[in-house]
Order: sequence, then structure tokens, then C-alpha cells
Amino acid sequence: MLEDFIHEPRVAYFSMEIALRNEIPTYAGGLGVLAGDTVRSAADLTLPLVAVSLVSRAGYFRQEIDAQGRQVEQAVVWEPREWATPLDAKIAVSIEGRAVWIGAWLYVLEGHMGGRQPVLLLDTDLDENQREDREITHYLYGGDEAYRFKQEIVLGIGGVRLLHALGFRIRQYHMNEGHSALLGLELLRRYVYPPEDLRPGEPPYDLPRVRALCNFTTHTPVEVGHDRFSYALVMRVLGNAVDLATLKYLAGEDGLNMTRLALNLSEYVNGVAERHAEVSKTMFPGYRVHAITNGVHPYTWTSEPFRMLYDRYLPSWCHEPEQLVRADCCLPDAIIREAHQQAKQVLIEQVRARTGVALNPKLPILGFARRMTAYKRPDLLFTDLERLKAVARQHAFQVVLAGKAHPHDEGGKRLIEQLHAQARALEGVVPVVFLPGYDMEIAQALVAGVDIWLNTPLRPFEASGTSGMKAAFNGVPSLSVLDGWWIEGCIEGVTGWAIGNAAGADDGDARALYDKLEQVVLPLYYQSDPGGWIRVMKGAISKNASYFNSHRMMRRYATEAYIR
Repeated sequence: MLEDFIHEPRVAYFSMEIALRNEIPTYAGGLGVLAGDTVRSAADLTLPLVAVSLVSRAGYFRQEIDAQGRQVEQAVVWEPREWATPLDAKIAVSIEGRAVWIGAWLYVLEGHMGGRQPVLLLDTDLDENQREDREITHYLYGGDEAYRFKQEIVLGIGGVRLLHALGFRIRQYHMNEGHSALLGLELLRRYVYPPEDLRPGEPPYDLPRVRALCNFTTHTPVEVGHDRFSYALVMRVLGNAVDLATLKYLAGEDGLNMTRLALNLSEYVNGVAERHAEVSKTMFPGYRVHAITNGVHPYTWTSEPFRMLYDRYLPSWCHEPEQLVRADCCLPDAIIREAHQQAKQVLIEQVRARTGVALNPKLPILGFARRMTAYKRPDLLFTDLERLKAVARQHAFQVVLAGKAHPHDEGGKRLIEQLHAQARALEGVVPVVFLPGYDMEIAQALVAGVDIWLNTPLRPFEASGTSGMKAAFNGVPSLSVLDGWWIEGCIEGVTGWAIGNAAGADDGDARALYDKLEQVVLPLYYQSDPGGWIRVMKGAISKNASYFNSHRMMRRYATEAYIR
């Protein structure tokens, strides 16, 4: 099977997490879902890619909610043998002065259009390793700082070595966030100048050649989101893979900054939205940061009713989602409305099955689902419960929420508990449901079944966001703070609505949200003539889905980053 993929040079796409399918818990959230959509689009477009990630046998975690609304984390273990094929090659990396052996599983992602892409899932759970080393690839984002650094050694250094051991010919390396930046150190070790070409004291590394091979996509404008490790830890765990002076020159004097290392070892660097690229330039002055706005995989995130609708009226949409630009003139209003009602019913049934709550199909549903952490502000809608009740008494609506907090994010866990308390306080006026165990299956039902997609981050901390893009493929308009992709995607009253403005003060967002719901969004939904609402649904499809998709994103990467 491996022979099918090593006959031509490929781009090696490295990501700490990757969402391959709902049954394989090798992802925590948006970064992994984006990685999965990247590989799916590469399959559809027959771009020669090979993805490299960790096997994460113990996954992230399964979320449960107790009677008080508190998050409870349960282990979620998967067996790679049920989905992937073990590969014969093994390589070793040095960790804490001992050889740690790394094997891999081959998962072949098969696209719905017949394309296939290899995914290597690195695994240290081998008989050759000590017990503590066997667990390095078990827990996604688990353990302490040393555990995380060991994982990044396995991903970056081990990933490069294993690709070569398996016979892959790599034309470019693409780092999806800084977790895999150590791959650059492995490349420096491989590409050195002959001793006779060096001046005394000059590092031997062919830095220009390594930079020409590497691309780096940064995803976070949040300072704490960039991995940093002390050099004391680096020298203890990694040793002298590259001399310390060179490492400090590339990764920072005060500590190993993985983002700084990736920036210095990459010829092409990009942010994931135009605004995010601007923020990244401010965070890392002196670097040229391009902008390739994220996208989502068309087929994966389009519900079955809308797939059938597009197949009938715009049959090439899956391969050329830009054809959806014609949705506003080619799709009949009545059929769009029926497709949405079918998707809404699927969500209502899932909510009933998972929570026992029966939502009203005649009332609009607001949806909010993403990682539960402070800057996402999942509680913004509930800032003033009396005002929210007053809005609901004029125009009734329902709310469906979902999302996990990182096990170490106590603030995020408190937010989930507060959301449940606020839901109880709204009983009898505004039905509010929290769906536990947020995963791809729940996300697919939510983005298609709600009527309005809500997004309320603190500016400018939403690098891109992709959930609203997924909603757009299902004709669901967004009501969002102007940050990330929505700065590019929002055409007021056409694709959805803005909360405040791009430069607005965050403390006024709750009032702006209530005003927009009360005066614009809900009155439009309840108009006796549904044509106005259908026009906004068509706008979301024709203006947003047609552009904010991973096919367009991958074509941009291919032409701007990979072919150089």
C-alpha cells in the first residue's frame, strides 16, 4: 500500500493534531479539523501530500457534564489497528540521552471523489522503549512541559527521519503551527557545508537550503499559544542536536520559542486570515507574513439535503466550490427552505437523543460551538439575562451550545458551569441546551441545523475561525464580532450581520448583540414573507461558501508556497 505514495515527490504536512474521522480521536479542536480538511482537499485536488501527526492512542478526552454543569473528563482510547496499517520502518531519536524508537501507522484518507492521501501517525508505544517513552505519543496535549517537548521531538525530528526511512521524497515541508518546528533542526543536521568551505567559527549549516524547503503557518495571535521551552529543559531532553549558539540565534536568547524557530527556518510564512497576518507582523516584527485565509472542506461540512440541492443545480460544486457563487440566482427559494428544515430536524433529533430536550422546529435556533475559553466569550450572549428575556418575549428563539475546555483551563471549565447556571435562570423564557462531547458529528449537525451562527471572540484574538464557514455551506448566516475571517466574509445584511465594528470597544459588544438580535435579525426571520431571510441564506452560500473553502486555500498554498 505504501508503494502507491512514494513514486512521486510530496509535500510533507506536519500537524500535532489531525481530524481524520469522528471515530479517531486524534484532534482536540479547530487546528486538527483544519488539518483534516487540508488533507481531504488535497485528496480531491490530487495534490501530492503526506501528512505527519501523532497516533494519540489515548486521544484528547471525552467530555461529560455533571448535574451541576461541571465538565468531567473521561479517557477515550482508540485502537490504531482497527483503522490503520502498521509500517515496518522504525527510527530512533535521542531523548534524555537514550534512544527512543518511533514507528508509524499508515492511515489512507480516501476522498469522496476517489482521491487518496497517506497520513503517518507516529507511535512510540513499542517493545524497544522504556515504559515512560512508550507513553510519549499517548495523550494529545497531555502531561507537563517536558512531556510536550518530547512529543514535539518525536513529531518534528522523528517525523523527518521516518519519512526518509520509508522512502518518501519530500519537495517541501509545511509546519501547521509551531509544534513541529524541530523538523528544521533535523534538516540543518542533514544539510551542512563541506568543512573546507567554512571559515573558522562559522556554523556548518546550510540555512538557505533549509529555509527553501520549509513553510510555516501560524495560527494564534494569543501570546500564551506559542510554545516556549527553557534551554535547561532543551539541553536535558534533546542534547546537542544543533549547537546552542545556533539554536539561540534561531529560536531566541531567553528560551526556545517554537514559533520563532519556525519563522527563522521558513521561506514562506502565512497567517490564516488577512487580519491575523497583520497581527502576526506586529507580534513578530521583521518577518514577512503572507495571508491565506482558512477554508473548510466542501463535502464534509455540507449536510446531505444541501449536497443533494447543489448536485441538482450546481453539479460541479464539490470540485469547484466557486460555482456556488451562482446560488443566489440558480437555487429556488422553496427548495433551500426545505433543505434547511431537513437539516434542522436532524439537529433537533440529536438534541433530543443526547439531552432529552425537545426543541421547537418553528422557532429560530442560535448556535454557538467552539473551544470553551475566556477569549471566545461563550457567555457574551448571557451578559444581561433580563435584556435577553425581553428580546425573547418579542421574538422567541432557542440556543444550542457545545464545546470543551482544556483539562488545565480552569477558567474555561468555570465558563461551562456558568453557562449551565444561566440556562437554568432562563428556563421558561429562552430554551438553552448544552450538547456534551463536542466532536465532528455534533459539529456537522450544528452548523447545518441552526438558523443563526453566533461567534463572539475578543478582538483580535480570533486568528481565523472556521465554524461560520461551515455554516455558510448550509445556508446558515453568521452573527459575529468582526474578527478573523468574518472581517473578510461579512457583508452586512447580505451574508449575515456584524456585532459592533472591527475597531469597537469589547465592553459594548453585549449591547450591540442584543440590539442586532432585537431590531434586525429576529424581525427579519419572523417576517411573513420568508424571501428576505432566504436572500441572506443565499448570500451566505454565494458570497462565503464559494470562497471560504479548503479547495481555494490549498490552491493558494500550491501556487504560492509549494511551487517555488
